[in-house]
Amino acid sequence: MAHITIQKRPHNEAVVTQRKFFKKTARGKVIKIIRERYLRDDIYCGVIGCRLCTDGTTAVLPASGDTTHRDFPSGHYILPDTNIFLTQMDLFESTQFTFPIILLQTVMEEVRHRSLPLYNRLKALVKSDDKQVWVFYNEFRHETAIIREENESPNDRNDRSIREGAKWYNSHVQLARPPIRGQKPPKAPQVVLLTEDAGNREKALSANIPCMSIRKYVEGTKNPAQLLDLLAAAGSEEIEPTKATGARTVLYAEHLPNTALLAGVNAGQLHQGHFNANPYNYLEGTVPVPAFTKPVLLVGRENMNRAVHGDIVAVEVFPESEWKSPGDEVVDAESTLKNDDVESGDEIDENDTLVQARESRVTRESAQTPVEKQPTGRVVGIIKRSWRAYVCHIDASSLTSASTSSLSLQTIFASPVSRLLPRIRIRTRQAPSLVGQKILVAPDRWDRTSRYPDGHFVRALGKVESKEAEQESLLLEFDVPYRPFGKAILDCLPVEGDAWIVPPRSDGGLVWRDREDLRDLIVCSIDPPGCQDIDDALHARQLPNGNIEAGVHIADVSHFVHPDTPMDTEAASRGTTVYLADKRVDMLPSLLGTNLCSLRAGVERLAFSVIWELTEDANIVNVRFTKSVISSKAAFEYSEAQMRLDDSTLTDSLTISIRLLNALAKKLKAKRMAAGALDLASPEVRINLASPESSDPLVTPPMPSDASDPKGKEKGETIGVMQKALLATNSLVEEFMLLANISVAMRINEAFPQTAVLRRHMAPPKTNFEKLQDMLMKRKGFTLDVSDSGALAASLDKCVDPETPAFNTLVRIMATRCMTSAEYFCAGSVSRDTFRHYGLAIHRSSWYTSDVLAHRQLAASIAHTPLHPSLHSKAHVERIMDVLNRRHRMAQMAGRASVEFYVGLALRERGEMVAKTGKVGGVVEEAFVIRTFRNGLGVFVFELGLEGLVMFKQDVRFDAENYTVTLPSQTGGGEVTIALFDKVKVRIDVEKDKNTQRGRVKMTLVSPVDSSGL
Repeated sequence: MAHITIQKRPHNEAVVTQRKFFKKTARGKVIKIIRERYLRDDIYCGVIGCRLCTDGTTAVLPASGDTTHRDFPSGHYILPDTNIFLTQMDLFESTQFTFPIILLQTVMEEVRHRSLPLYNRLKALVKSDDKQVWVFYNEFRHETAIIREENESPNDRNDRSIREGAKWYNSHVQLARPPIRGQKPPKAPQVVLLTEDAGNREKALSANIPCMSIRKYVEGTKNPAQLLDLLAAAGSEEIEPTKATGARTVLYAEHLPNTALLAGVNAGQLHQGHFNANPYNYLEGTVPVPAFTKPVLLVGRENMNRAVHGDIVAVEVFPESEWKSPGDEVVDAESTLKNDDVESGDEIDENDTLVQARESRVTRESAQTPVEKQPTGRVVGIIKRSWRAYVCHIDASSLTSASTSSLSLQTIFASPVSRLLPRIRIRTRQAPSLVGQKILVAPDRWDRTSRYPDGHFVRALGKVESKEAEQESLLLEFDVPYRPFGKAILDCLPVEGDAWIVPPRSDGGLVWRDREDLRDLIVCSIDPPGCQDIDDALHARQLPNGNIEAGVHIADVSHFVHPDTPMDTEAASRGTTVYLADKRVDMLPSLLGTNLCSLRAGVERLAFSVIWELTEDANIVNVRFTKSVISSKAAFEYSEAQMRLDDSTLTDSLTISIRLLNALAKKLKAKRMAAGALDLASPEVRINLASPESSDPLVTPPMPSDASDPKGKEKGETIGVMQKALLATNSLVEEFMLLANISVAMRINEAFPQTAVLRRHMAPPKTNFEKLQDMLMKRKGFTLDVSDSGALAASLDKCVDPETPAFNTLVRIMATRCMTSAEYFCAGSVSRDTFRHYGLAIHRSSWYTSDVLAHRQLAASIAHTPLHPSLHSKAHVERIMDVLNRRHRMAQMAGRASVEFYVGLALRERGEMVAKTGKVGGVVEEAFVIRTFRNGLGVFVFELGLEGLVMFKQDVRFDAENYTVTLPSQTGGGEVTIALFDKVKVRIDVEKDKNTQRGRVKMTLVSPVDSSGL
């Protein structure tokens, strides 16, 4: 029998290995929790070839460190503390910053607790192939593990842990290079602690730990100029103050601390919500809060109190006697502040007076309209900033030196592409070379004494209007992940690559387990032109009993994307594939998206099928769900399938299948409409690129007859702008995808009532429609009933102007803008009475046709594949839903912005071509007036799906009550009155701002009056 010796651990060692803390339960009881920590002495240091450590196969730190720094010629590694990573992540992510980094476990955990987005960026930095980052688990190494001392704060404990780690590393690196008899002692590289905490630096230096601030460290690098620009403004106390950062007048009230904000919100004295900037008036914003049916209005820079679009803020609502109505004037920040001095001091200059006068006038005029008053208040604190890196242009007028050879440090303005954001003040040595480029800028802080936030330059994207720079800036502006797929993700793909095929059924194997063979079915796909990722297909056939079998077959992505793998994690992070006018940003590697999971014609593919038996009246007899193998017989574009529907001479099986589907789709849609579904509209245009690689697009709208070729298109034309045509086949596909989503939603909600992944559309607040209701009643005499979706649908059908067929579509577009957005949700997280999809008039829906999670839940519900444990966690599903909703919103906005960019390019080229004929430049198009302002009109150009402003510099007569603007006539004297919903003609020009080099659409009235002189 083996001899067993039990040794008691010394008390002093137990203190180090045990972690004790107190936790308050949901019922208010305080309990003590003790967690055991097992300490080791074999945790690798990460230095390649270290003699003292074992198992260094994954080491990444070079043996001699980095020898290029001025202060460390013998080599060094850097060990940043937590705050350095929290404030200077852009520096570490830069391709120019290649120094070896030691990342302590203490630092990584503290970053995770302080900021999850930064923690994710830090994890990506560790995995990056072009970085040398080693994560050292100092909390589990015997020599570096410490405990919190009595009366020591958690922050001081972590600082001491970081110093202990740096101290151990320096001694460890020295011990790994023992002296050799007869030779000079070897010089070991140093481990340099980087911290902005002066007290921490002092303690480190007293312990003989090499230590310095991040700015001092960067100044000692080989080429510091560009790296210095990447330093965040926060914590830069070593920079000499400029006039802008020196003593000056306080402009804003101090923000309350978070504890006071949360206490105020809980007590009902303050209200929490997202700050939304006004795109027409930079001096106004709103904050929707649950306590009021209308959002809280913020009027004036002081009341917005440094809030930036998207921030979560706390607002104080004024007494009702101080409530105001939104302004009715377009107030443009660029024109009002264009002469503002970036280095303005504390004295009140002429421009300050002008801005204050304009703001006072806006406030005064808002109070003059009593009929539309709404809750008004001020921001008293920022609960959570939504700041990230923004795409900007340099304002050339803010440069003090335009010499390209000048490396002097300049403070300049960076103007964001989004007009919802304020200008950002940055300090850079590269200012002259950045003029005319799109750049990435990150805001760092916004002091009470500054009209603008301070930030730092991140990187240049390229020349303005170059195709590459515009594409990348668009993706960055809408936070679309577009990095190439890494090796770990690509390793999840089938090893056969493009050669992968569905194995023969006779071979058996896992592929065919519980999978139906549907290869003989007459299946086809119907998609937009040029579609490569064909993820759905359909079939229909007559059954012997007189009923119809119809099926929707979705590519079985879940067969290739397994839970809890690098590919699954990346897909969950990206959320969706983003479709731009000239490219697609895939959620999954192209091997899956456009090949193995694309239901191409004539190729056997894995699918997940929903198959119904329906009566001729489109009533469901039964439905079944199955994994399957299909072989699509044809891949149609919408127009090709439509031709088959319309051609009565075609009687082949494919055409019969499409006609059966279309007949059922019409009846399915009729039932939805009868139940109160909405038939809404959106301004969609399609971009046709004759040469996707071309950067010189032209526009397709017909030129004057004397300047165009017989086909109405200019020679050399490479881009076409046209409205999307909606055919019967569009509705066919939409109805069956919707039917599939409904059927799957019912099944997975029944199987997993707490974690089913569903999709809903909340009924919009009735107050959202008040403005539109007033407009329609006063201008057209129409009543808009918004009591429910059915009443709204009936009202919209009656909004018809016989003389203007497009008017009904315009009203539907405006009604769509009053809606809330559809969203993903976890079934167990919301009340069941909120499951309904308002716009589609259905009780519940999923997104089975596009969602991997729904596929996994459906597979589990039919006992095909066990559900991964993570999908039993409501909290986990909720986190994924939040990401999906945000990614889908951003993808939609990116797609629209991409179309707008190409429309702008096409307009510019068209205008230049018209000018060459000797005529007045610009493109003349018909437009509808959709908003009226004291100094302008908001118009919508149907043909281009483009919305813009017609501005008046002279005073005009404005009737806010009746939505009219009266202008002096240019011919024969008199006046012309233009009202909301009137059809006008506008000249559209694309002009380039001389300071920012940014192109902007300028619209001028041509008819009924020429506003060029106004």
